[in-house]
Amino acid sequence: MKKKERGYACLLIQSHYGYFICIPYRTEISHKYAYHFRKSSRSQKHKSGLDYTKIAIIKDISYIDRIAIIDQDEFAETRKHIYYIAEKAEQYIEEYKKHISGENTLDKREFRRKYGWSTLKYFHKELEIG
Repeated sequence: MKKKERGYACLLIQSHYGYFICIPYRTEISHKYAYHFRKSSRSQKHKSGLDYTKIAIIKDISYIDRIAIIDQDEFAETRKHIYYIAEKAEQYIEEYKKHISGENTLDKREFRRKYGWSTLKYFHKELEIG
């Protein structure tokens, strides 16, 4: 992912649905729909973490550019909690898919709070929904 030629470091998780889940590392996350780093040096000054609301779904591996460099302490914390992070990301996506598919798991207000700023609305084709 790029913003005016600046790349984003992401954690890439291979899903059993045939796509990759790309979770961006962010310096400031002010909501709870993320994995918040607790012990990194950056997290002591900022609200850094992996932001589930900004997930990208990637089917075409050619979109993956190169290996990103992240802080060593955030890398270590990511590795330590990788299964938890992956599980929470998949739950975030699955709940969204169920709601969009009509299984209304959330009321409108809660859905708006949790998914109002989510990027998942741009990946319906990849997620095979709606």
